[in-house]
Amino acid sequence: MATIFEKLISGELPCARVYEDELVFAFMDAGQLNPGHVLVASRKPFVTLMDADEATVMAMMRAARQIAWAVQHVFEPEGITILQANREAGWQTVPHLHLHVLPRYIGDGVELIWPRKEPGLEVLQTHANRLVQALEAEPVNF
Repeated sequence: MATIFEKLISGELPCARVYEDELVFAFMDAGQLNPGHVLVASRKPFVTLMDADEATVMAMMRAARQIAWAVQHVFEPEGITILQANREAGWQTVPHLHLHVLPRYIGDGVELIWPRKEPGLEVLQTHANRLVQALEAEPVNF
């Protein structure tokens, strides 16, 4: 079953297109956080960042940077958040790889809050070592 993003990319559903190339499709989020809120999606229906090929990921970030520049120039926000979420527990609401270019203003009501945990340097080093071992054992090949 096609996601809503696939339907927008194919033209089956209308959207306000901002940018597109062979790997990326960007459009205005229908649920605008603030004016200028843009979604940058992969053309291929990858579900998460980890599923995508390197060329797509790089193209998405390049597009996000260009769009962020345009958002800054046009809407003059006090800040910009680039948000990319994976899976339900990571706040992903559409199972299609995308990121948000979010113009931000002090007091705009948006919060990103989590309980801060400080496990100490020894535990952090153990976590880091596990990641280093994983990266060395199985280098990521796309």
